[in-house]
Amino acid sequence: REGAIFSARPPRSAIARLQMAQDNYHQPVLEREIVEFFASQSAGVILDATLGGGGHSASLLAASPQRRVIGIDRDPEARDAAARRLSVYAGRVRIVAATFATMVEVVAEQADFLNGEPITGVLMDLGVSSHQLDESSRGFSFRADAPLDMRMDPTQGITAAQYLATADLHDFVRLLRANGEDRFAGAIARSVLERQPQTTDELTKAVERAVPMAARRRGHVATRVFQALRIVVNDEVDQLDLGIEAALNVLASGGLLAVISYHSGEDRAVKAALHEAATGGCHCSYELGCVCGAVPRIILRRASAQLAGAGEVESNPRARSARLRTAQKVLS
Repeated sequence: REGAIFSARPPRSAIARLQMAQDNYHQPVLEREIVEFFASQSAGVILDATLGGGGHSASLLAASPQRRVIGIDRDPEARDAAARRLSVYAGRVRIVAATFATMVEVVAEQADFLNGEPITGVLMDLGVSSHQLDESSRGFSFRADAPLDMRMDPTQGITAAQYLATADLHDFVRLLRANGEDRFAGAIARSVLERQPQTTDELTKAVERAVPMAARRRGHVATRVFQALRIVVNDEVDQLDLGIEAALNVLASGGLLAVISYHSGEDRAVKAALHEAATGGCHCSYELGCVCGAVPRIILRRASAQLAGAGEVESNPRARSARLRTAQKVLS
């Protein structure tokens, strides 16, 4: 994979103007909390495993002149936007086309950029960005009619429409139920597969036909169906499991891990993976204590997820569903 190192640093006033315009591509959530969490790791390299438009990375770089960042993302539009935003940080940034499940390989390939420095932090900001939702041609949202694509990397894999063309009814029902669509999962799955939608508008209409008006909950009736398709098209479940394991492998002793999730299934998976690492996989009886010799890999920094404050939610409604979980790799 090829990375990009930037080599020119403009005056401080230009940096300030750039940071004020961060939300042109995507407004990062829990930005202050992320900067504060990584404050103790002022040197070394942070791996931003879901770079997006570079909002979190910009704030982390601005907070410490000794810090450097490797940012990875599979979306070429995101990488381009991040390259523009982070161009003010000279040789302190490298951007790589990759998924966060491949962090170990990325770190190995960026030995020249690391120059012997450790990975002192990993940030994973999961889900879809505001830009991806707003860019109607990507097919992530029901807000505008567009081809039913939903791929994070539009150059690889199958589209959502292609997935539906070969999907098994029972598998699709299970997928919808796993994403919170319980009562009408069967009816929705049959309606969608019978109509084989090719656009977001056709998918929305297929869902609406299956759910009676009186039974519709608050919010758009197709929200969870779009979410389920996006997750399966981008293999997000396996990517998350592999990504957290990769993060723990690349982190130096004492390094910090922060994971932001946006829906309950995602947060449950993060919580379970971090619990497994914090206990070393021990399943011994709590009353009897551990007798299996399990060795914890991390220490949880908080017992529960951290939420966005009321002020941030008001200015950025997407932050309402954000859940931040944090951990530190055990000192060796």
